[in-house]
Amino acid sequence: MNKILVVYTLKGCGWCTDFKKILKENKIPFKNRDVEKYKEEHDLFVQAKNDFVPSFMIVDPEKESAELFAPDIDFDGLENALEIIKEKL
Repeated sequence: MNKILVVYTLKGCGWCTDFKKILKENKIPFKNRDVEKYKEEHDLFVQAKNDFVPSFMIVDPEKESAELFAPDIDFDGLENALEIIKEKL
């Protein structure tokens, strides 16, 4: 089974819109999670990292594990995030 990319975004966030556009242009499938709609799920993410968006998680269903990636902690800029995603997926 393939890994799953989950992206946390916020309505009205320009960085989030750009990030989703970059992923689509690179034909990288992802599940979008609006942080307001999926507040409880995002709160768990925030406890482990920070509350900045866009952030993302790469889930490996076979290993039942997930890696969390937050801006300013794990990546600097959207291109760097894209590089990490391509490497991890």
